Amino acid sequence: MGNIIGWGHNKFGRNDTQSTEDMIAEVVSGAISHAQVDPKDIDNIVVGTFNNGFQKQDFHGALPAINCEVLKHVPSLRVENACATGSAAIHTALNSIEAKRSKLNLVVGVEKMTDRSTKEAGDILLGASYRKEEDKIDGGFAGVFAQITDTYFQRYGDQTKYLSKIAAKNHKNGAVNPYAHMQVDLGFDFCNKVSEKNPLVAPPLKRSDCSMISDGAAALIIADDELALEAEKAISFKARVQMNDLMPMSKRDKTEFRGASLSWKKALSDAQVNLMDLSFVETHDCFTIAELIEYEAMGLTQRGMGYKVLEEGTVYKDGKLPINPSGGLKAKGHPVGATGVSQHVMACMQLVGEAKDMQIKDASLGGIFNMGGSAVANYVSILERKS
Repeated sequence: MGNIIGWGHNKFGRNDTQSTEDMIAEVVSGAISHAQVDPKDIDNIVVGTFNNGFQKQDFHGALPAINCEVLKHVPSLRVENACATGSAAIHTALNSIEAKRSKLNLVVGVEKMTDRSTKEAGDILLGASYRKEEDKIDGGFAGVFAQITDTYFQRYGDQTKYLSKIAAKNHKNGAVNPYAHMQVDLGFDFCNKVSEKNPLVAPPLKRSDCSMISDGAAALIIADDELALEAEKAISFKARVQMNDLMPMSKRDKTEFRGASLSWKKALSDAQVNLMDLSFVETHDCFTIAELIEYEAMGLTQRGMGYKVLEEGTVYKDGKLPINPSGGLKAKGHPVGATGVSQHVMACMQLVGEAKDMQIKDASLGGIFNMGGSAVANYVSILERKS
């Protein structure tokens, strides 16, 4: 199916010193070095970026070769699938390997978002919503998820306290992640209270409930089974699944991420494991309400009962199934095209024992959930160390 044998990752956040091209060059160099491969052996490149107007420079598939000229004749393309763009790039590379069209793939996820104002960035991101019906929602995508939150609260009761617990958990985890945009343990009290530093962004969502606009890049080297046998470290895909759902929120239940649930169910079946066999999960907490609903979608709890795993401690770093030990998108940041690739890098670091202060003891099996839009494109990976 394909094996991750090396990775590179830059620090997410506001990056005023590097262009998209510079960030790509940094993580490509890091991934090639980490994998200990000769770049001349790379025979396919996939670059994931949302862009949609964040940068005037487009045609991102051509950028990796500029600073690594040995790649200049290697087939390279750019893919996009909203906030799941990084996972879409990974799947595209795996498709190439499985079709025996390539043996050694370079996958890059990248986004430079902070050159635009917050208002401009919000409108660009709304391109991943169903503009025909959702274009005028106040607050951009925060407004979209505020509507999801309102509907969830109306059905299951006010969960503000538990959203704040998710934010506090992820910021505590992210405080020790050197790649995170925000390396600060904010604490529950700060996250639970509306204040000048934590205002309402799209009621009932506060700033601490929303992932940050960030710049960043991450890269993977993915090899076929034959080449992976020669690698010092190889992480294999026990399963990788994509399921979609209808784009208009008006045509589905806002409080059920049905496509996510189907993705998890099929991935666990394909991998022949149970959810609690996993050592950890990196999940797509673009907003805290998303993580809460994802607990239910992955099968940790019944619908409307996601709060229970916070009360019981299940999802904390020392719990039975740590969720987002990296800090997730909430602390790490959400440079859209880079996110899915970054999640896979974080999982690989755990599985080879390179996660340092983020490390989950004896991590052997990792789950990843990355979604595009309001749970429209849904990707699940289950990874294990092969060597």
